[in-house]
Amino acid sequence: MLKLRNPFVMESGVYTTNYREDMAFHFTPIAKLRVIAIIILLYLLPMGANNYLVSLANLVGIAVIGALGLNILTGFTGQISIGQGAFLGVGAYTAGFLTAKMGLSFWIALPVAGLVTALVGSVFGVPSLRLKGLYLAIATLAAQVIIEFTLIRWEHVTNGVHGLVVPSPVLFGISLNNDRRYYYLILTTAILFTIFTFNLFRTRTGRAFVAIRDRDLAAEVIGINLFLYKMKAFAISSFYVGVAGALWAHYLRIISPEQFTISISIQYLAMVIIGGLGSVMGSIYGAVFITLLPVVLREIAGATSGWIPNIEMIINGLREMIFGITIILFLIFEPDGLAKIWRNIKNYFKLWPFSY
Repeated sequence: MLKLRNPFVMESGVYTTNYREDMAFHFTPIAKLRVIAIIILLYLLPMGANNYLVSLANLVGIAVIGALGLNILTGFTGQISIGQGAFLGVGAYTAGFLTAKMGLSFWIALPVAGLVTALVGSVFGVPSLRLKGLYLAIATLAAQVIIEFTLIRWEHVTNGVHGLVVPSPVLFGISLNNDRRYYYLILTTAILFTIFTFNLFRTRTGRAFVAIRDRDLAAEVIGINLFLYKMKAFAISSFYVGVAGALWAHYLRIISPEQFTISISIQYLAMVIIGGLGSVMGSIYGAVFITLLPVVLREIAGATSGWIPNIEMIINGLREMIFGITIILFLIFEPDGLAKIWRNIKNYFKLWPFSY
């Protein structure tokens, strides 16, 4: 039967009639155009930016992938981890060893690095079946210490403190040996991982993660296998971080153990806290914020160095304290992070100038 549409009725909103429609993406035409425009602008960025800005964008892109992985584990599944720096090192050294010492292609080493890191993350995720909260955090801290010790001592694979030099990736005969060429690889990978993360939480696995986070006992009662899904969360999260580590290694082209210390783990934890736990976009906001914060502080120090003596040394010495204060302020005033602040701003202008 042909259904006629009343021309005098204006649709205002998104309406669903079944569960499949409710779980689908509901982008308005304007929202779709906005997303497409942002992606196009990101791909055009190297054409209008200098090398320094492109290098910052590369660091942000790698941080986004790692932050997405940590948010899957901590924000969506409720499993605290402070070992992301070590898992980043596992991915970096796996890819570096395969390309520099085994002579394999980067395009083989990249997924293998993610899989190896997923396996290592799953092993250290086994205590999550019986541990939670602070105790699980201590277990992941042990992973940080063990892996960091291994990276230093296993010199046959990692070259220890001397570092490991890795080659640049080659695509269709073109070496990605500069910031601008490598940018497109990082950007494309970050976009793909972001899309996958959005879709992950529309699946049975993603909904199980959220149920475990909200109340693991109730999740087990309704039939969710806690051990299986916790292991999946650790594996998927570690896969993300392993890929980020592989990209990091071949971007810098020289890696050493001091690049993967606990301070890196704290930075990634700060990304998901400041960006917003349990928010895909929050992972991106947090990665941008934490990556660019030292740059902003350095620019402020440079601008005020003529007025305040030794301001650069003071700010560099207080950088970690500034990170800590920033996290505390977000936890006190906006626990949902930058993602919630951005939603509040959008909602305000949707209703403006009305107050209701």
